[in-house]
Formats: sequence, structure tokens, C-alpha cells
Amino acid sequence: MPTRVQKLFTKFLKWRYKNISNKTFTHILAVCVGLLAGLASVTLKNLTYFIQSSLESGIVFSSNQLYFILPIIGLALVFLYVKFVHKEKLEHAVSSILFALSKKKGIMDLKKIYTPLITAPLTVGFGGSVGLLGPAVKSGSAISSNLGRVLHLNSKTRSLLIACASAGAVASIFQSPIAAIIFAVEIFSIDFTMLSVMPLLLASVSGVLTSYFFLGNEVLFDFRLTDSFEVKDTLFYILLGVGTAFASIYFTKMYFGILKLFEPLKSPKYKLLVGGLAIGIMLYFIPPLYGEGFSFISNLLDGNHLSALGSTPFDDYMNNIWVVIALLFGITVFKAIAMTTTFAAGGAGGIFIPTMVMGSALGNVVAKVINNLGLGFAVSESNFTLIGMAGLIAGVLHAPLTAIFLIAEITGGYELFVPLMITAAISYLITKNAIKHNIYTRELAEQGALLTHDKDENVLTVMQLDDVIEQNFKTVSPTMFLGEMLHEAVSQSTRNLFPVIDENEALVGIVLLDDIREFMFETTLYRTTTVSTFMHSAPEYIFHGKDSMQQVMKKFQDSNAWNLPVIKDGKYYGFVSKSKLLTAYRRELINFTQ
Repeated sequence: MPTRVQKLFTKFLKWRYKNISNKTFTHILAVCVGLLAGLASVTLKNLTYFIQSSLESGIVFSSNQLYFILPIIGLALVFLYVKFVHKEKLEHAVSSILFALSKKKGIMDLKKIYTPLITAPLTVGFGGSVGLLGPAVKSGSAISSNLGRVLHLNSKTRSLLIACASAGAVASIFQSPIAAIIFAVEIFSIDFTMLSVMPLLLASVSGVLTSYFFLGNEVLFDFRLTDSFEVKDTLFYILLGVGTAFASIYFTKMYFGILKLFEPLKSPKYKLLVGGLAIGIMLYFIPPLYGEGFSFISNLLDGNHLSALGSTPFDDYMNNIWVVIALLFGITVFKAIAMTTTFAAGGAGGIFIPTMVMGSALGNVVAKVINNLGLGFAVSESNFTLIGMAGLIAGVLHAPLTAIFLIAEITGGYELFVPLMITAAISYLITKNAIKHNIYTRELAEQGALLTHDKDENVLTVMQLDDVIEQNFKTVSPTMFLGEMLHEAVSQSTRNLFPVIDENEALVGIVLLDDIREFMFETTLYRTTTVSTFMHSAPEYIFHGKDSMQQVMKKFQDSNAWNLPVIKDGKYYGFVSKSKLLTAYRRELINFTQ
């Protein structure tokens, strides 16, 4: 940055500190972040739809009969971009944001602003079976993170602005400001207080306004509720809740299962080839798996299942409703497979919208089965399509409130609040009991890097082991004589503990000042007794890079020790004292509760 610009910027910061309170400044930034996140979302959508419309109009093929080979072309373009430009492995959008919040103090790389705007449209525009919400949230969050760094904001404010960016992105894509706020609270574990809700509200409204400005009154689903909730259908909504719960469990297990299946393929080229071919085969038999799938949902809501399914190898049998049901159920089964295969093959995207597609298909299937069993029951297929989406969102993402308000807002289906709550609650409870962590959070939880609404867990998660390690201990060797130890270590140390290390720098024991106190003045022992005589094992060991702060705290509690040694790569690295650990814990706790 030029010197003159730096001076002007410094003057602005000084003026801001004097004239604008932190609270007001945060509100102003929330509006800016919402607008920028909304702009990123609109850009993402327009780029994707431009690619899709260009392909459909025949720029690549004069006929769309070969559409099923397009995904492998898109994946190849993403591969080339990642290899020669990005030069890093693509990360899951929301998981990478959560990791930045818990372990990087809300700091995100600058390239995460523009990389999703390139890789996601290439993946989805060419037919990859993933969504755009995750990349939109990631781009917006990276914008807010880097804006916070430039303005020298603290980590807590930076984290709040990242949540604001996610709200702005969701509000812009779905034009649902209330659901956007709840999404930020449920997914990013933001405390729902007046200090956080106002910035989230401002960012959410800004995101919606950005969408209106660029896209006009265009809505995601041109659908308005016509069938109201009937009490006699309650049992069927309960059944749908159970069905979406099992579908959510299947979705999650399939996601991790397919990713694991691709692990033996070490080369990205092989993953691209295998994954691209697999997606192409699935698209040939089930065309609605192509791309995000919003048109599929819209057609189902309009009651046009033939348009939703498109042209398939089974067109001659479409007069049979049970063939239609089987194909719709096939989408329920294969959407998760197609989505995860796209990720495994190197594609970029999100899981939110594929979850909605899968839920809409399952809800429609349940309604069609009920209506065609010949038992005299009749339910609204459009309502079940809507509520099926809510059930999958609640189960897969562990976000029941987001599911309820999102479906209600994007369709005007507020009259369905009761069945939405029934299905979403049942799906969430069953899935949460079966799978503790969702797709976003499972790996983070295993790494001890997951923020939750539990203050104690959050404090320990954001604490860094390196910040509490002390290395001002005088080390001794096991063969050192007592006299040498007193002269070279005890007399020059301010600590009452001495780590004993061998020639390989491995910790073999410790010696406390109390262990040698009664022998310190017996000069006859100075040249006859070695350190090995007095040393003993530590009550517990802390392993750097392996033990989380939760485990470190538990080791102190269980051992009742005041100091525990840290081992790094098999060598002595330092000590953690209980006093310093508790001081750091208290400091972070105050930061979280302010």
C-alpha cells in the first residue's frame, strides 16, 4: 500500500476510534458485509446460470443428448485451476469457516474470496450435483474476515462479521432474512443476544436488498401455498419425520463412505476420471441429478412430476404411477451419491441445496404412496414436498429452526408451521441421537476444533497449547552428579522442577526441589550420587499435536498435578503449569461472555 494511502488510512482509523463507538462501527460493518456477501452470492448465481444457459443453447453441443458427459469437463477445468492457480487442496466451505473461527481467530486466506466464485460455477454449471450456498457463504466470510483484518478488529468482532456474512449470503440466495439469521446462529454457534442479533439482522436485510437490486422480484420457487394443514394428516407428517430422519442418516453415512472409498485413489487425476464417469452414468439414467436441482423442486411443487423427471430411459413406462414413484425414490437414493462423488472427484460446492432436492423427492414419494395405496387417503403432494425438504435439512444439518423458517419463508407456507415443526423435530431428534455430529462438524469435532453453544467447550477449543507452554526450565541428564545439578541447574533456576533428558532429548523423568532438599548440604553425595537416584516419572504427559485442550485440562484434573511435561515428536518440549492454564482459560472465558 502506498505511503500516502497508508497515512490516510491511519488517520481514518484514529478518527474512527475517537468518533464512532465499537458497537456503532460493528453495525456499519454488518451492513457492508451483508451487501458484499449478497454481491458475491449474486455473482456466483449469475456465473453459474450463464454457463448452464450457454451449454443448453448449444455452444458446446448442438443437442443436449450428450449432457451427461459435461460434468467431467467441468471437473477437469476445476482440476486445472486448482493445480496451476490455487495450488492447494479445496476445502469444504462451511467446515473451513468453522475451523478458522475456532483455531485461526477468524482469519481466512484472501484467495478464499475469489476461488469459490470460479470453482463452484465450473462445477455446478457443467452439471456437478452440488449446491452454491456453501461457496457463497465461504466467499462472503472471507470478505468479512479480511475486512476485519484491515480494520484491525479483534477476533471476536471478526467472528461475528463472518456470521453476518453467512447470513447475508443465505438471505441473498433464498431471499429469506429470518432463516438467514437462524442459520448463522445454529451453524456457527453464535450466541443469540441483542449484541449479536442486530448485526445479523442488518447483514441479512442487506443481503436481501442486494438480491432484489440485481435480480428484481425473482423468487427461488414461484409457488404459493394452496393446501392448508389438516389435523387428520398429523400421523402422516410424523411418518414423514421418521422417513426423513432415516434418509438423513443415510445421507450422512453415504457422504463419508464415498469419500473414504475414493481415498485409495491418491492421484487427483484418477479421482477425476472415476468420479466423472460415475456421475455421467447416474445422469444418463436419472437426469434430475444434473446441477443444483432447483427446477426439479419447482416442477414437483407445481405437481408436474413428468417435467421434474425429464427424459429418461423409462419414458415408455411413465403412465404407471409406481414407475414414477420408483424414479423419484431413485433420486432420493442417488442424490447423496452423486453429490458426494462430485466432491470426491475434485468438485466444489455445497450440501445444503442437494439436501433440499433429496428431501423434496422423498416428501413427494411419501405423498404419492399414501394417495395411491387405494386406502382412501388423500394428502397434499406439494405440502409433503415442502415439508420433506425441511425434514432433510433438520436431519442432515442438525438445524431444525433453519429448516422450519427457510421453507416457510421461501414458499409463503406459514400455514404449515405445525407440520413443519412436527417433521423437523422428529427428524432432528432421531438423527442427532444416531449421529452426534453433522457433515460440517464431524471432522472438526475429531480434531477438537469445533465451536458449540457450550461456553466451556468453546473456551477450550479456541485456546492454543503453544500459548501456555513454558520453556524456562533447566534440564539435567540422568548421569549428572548431584553437585553438578546444584551448581549448574538449581542455583541458576527460578523453578522448583527439573526435567531429566537423555542424549536424544527424550524426557526420562523429572526431579522436584523437594526430592533433593534433604540431600543438598551433604557434600559427600555430590560426586557419588547421580540425578537418576532422585528422578521419578511425571504423573501424566501432554503430547503436542495430539492432545486437545480438553484432554490437557482432563489430565490436570485426573493427575492433580501442578505442572505436566509436554512431549513433541518424542522429545521434551516444555511444561504446562496449572496456574498459567487456568489464567488463560479465565481470560478466554471473559472474552466469550462479554
